[in-house]
Amino acid sequence: MSAVEFRGVRLEIGDRCILADTDLAIRDGEFIGVLGPNGAGKTTLMRAILGLVAPVAGRIRVLDRPAVRGNPAVGYMPQVRSLAASHRLSGWSFVANAAEGHRWGLPLLTAAARSEVDWALEQVGAQALAKRTLASLSGGERQRLLLAQALLGKPRLLLLDEPLISLDPRHQRGVVELAKQIQRELAITVLFSAHELNPLIDVIDRVLYLGNGQAALGTVDEVITGPSLSRLYGAEIEVLRHNGRVFVLSAGLEVERDEHRHA
Repeated sequence: MSAVEFRGVRLEIGDRCILADTDLAIRDGEFIGVLGPNGAGKTTLMRAILGLVAPVAGRIRVLDRPAVRGNPAVGYMPQVRSLAASHRLSGWSFVANAAEGHRWGLPLLTAAARSEVDWALEQVGAQALAKRTLASLSGGERQRLLLAQALLGKPRLLLLDEPLISLDPRHQRGVVELAKQIQRELAITVLFSAHELNPLIDVIDRVLYLGNGQAALGTVDEVITGPSLSRLYGAEIEVLRHNGRVFVLSAGLEVERDEHRHA
């Protein structure tokens, strides 16, 4: 069964085409790295899978059903995460605020919901963070709690939108390894978007690269090539490999790293 299937999909935001006539299938249980230049549509793609952006043409199926808003089988960690209002909350209360559809306030949870919050914290190794305030946590620790929120409902498909933003390399490695561990232990499908391939290169099964209204899905060796990326960037791209790392260059500049710094 395909976890995600696009057939003839066209996505538009305003008068801009994000994806044109796109066919792709992500297999159940895969770990997919979603990459592409700024504005390529990584977030829009995830919002379409969530049923929040309707395709102009074609159809999207998620876990063998049409994509719909509010699918409990899909967990989502959004790119824009404002935590200012929650800094005084404990880690447990922060995760609990996303349970049973609650948001900020003091949710009155059922015993089953409280048990699920405890389960989600355990999955991300955040039991020790449960009593600490959000203000006292590092960026990597906060990411664990956000990931715990996304696991509420025990989803079969997990969408992680740029979880590495603003993290140093050590915390990036921790988040990537944790996402892989969750994917493996829970036997779920993960789509993990990022600006740069290298933090993901050792854990992904395939890469979905977006750009110029097009998408390329395949192994790293199939997709991360000069001709393929030149088509997606709409510019001449050179791909270099060294010591297990991949460098995407345009006019001698490292495209992915420079875009990540800019973002």
